[in-house]
Amino acid sequence: MSNADIFVGEIIGTAILVLFGAGVCAAVTLRHSKARASGWIVIAFGWGFGVLAGAYTAAPLSGGQLNPAVTIGIAVDTGTWDKAWVYLLGQMVGAMLGAVLAYLVYLAQFQANVRKDDSADEPTATLGIFSTIPEIRNPVANLITEIIATIALVLPVLAFGLTKGLGESGTTVLIVSLLVVGIGLSLGGPTGYAINPARDLGPRIVHVLLPIPNKGTSDWGYAWVPVVGPLIGGALAGLIYNAAF
Repeated sequence: MSNADIFVGEIIGTAILVLFGAGVCAAVTLRHSKARASGWIVIAFGWGFGVLAGAYTAAPLSGGQLNPAVTIGIAVDTGTWDKAWVYLLGQMVGAMLGAVLAYLVYLAQFQANVRKDDSADEPTATLGIFSTIPEIRNPVANLITEIIATIALVLPVLAFGLTKGLGESGTTVLIVSLLVVGIGLSLGGPTGYAINPARDLGPRIVHVLLPIPNKGTSDWGYAWVPVVGPLIGGALAGLIYNAAF
């Protein structure tokens, strides 16, 4: 794969991933959305389908990694780092693009995200549409959650490569998508399961830049956790896989 193919593939795939993921969060969160308050299960499946669509689309160009934690895990396992920076750059650009596209899809809902004088409803905070927010703010516990959840993603992803039938049938991406749904349902409660630094950091930057009414804080004091935790988790998964398999 050329650097250009990798860069374009990761931009497109990660943009689709975040478009679906931020889109389902907007659908569940924003007032005047038909899916408002439809719940955590809907969010988990929305992100899973985002992985499905993004990774299958990007696979012919870049292999569809779409996640710096996966890229780091593969590099740690194989010892090959020469193209890692291309993946990481494409993932960040794609995550930001996907966040902008999700904003445009829900533009009317974002613009209506204001408190009217005759309404008792508070404006809906919007950061959770773009990035993760811990349910209990405890940086050590939050970091541990993100590390473990990312190992639970990256280690199986690496192991799936040993399963010959999955590769031949083309169902590897489908299985990974279901894995992401499972992680969301089982491990996502404490922090919102970033498990992907680009997925959290790129949209957080977009949240700062977009003219969103009542958008509130972008919470930069917490922003390091969903970046550092998944990177550590991805590296540990690569080390575990290399040692055990």
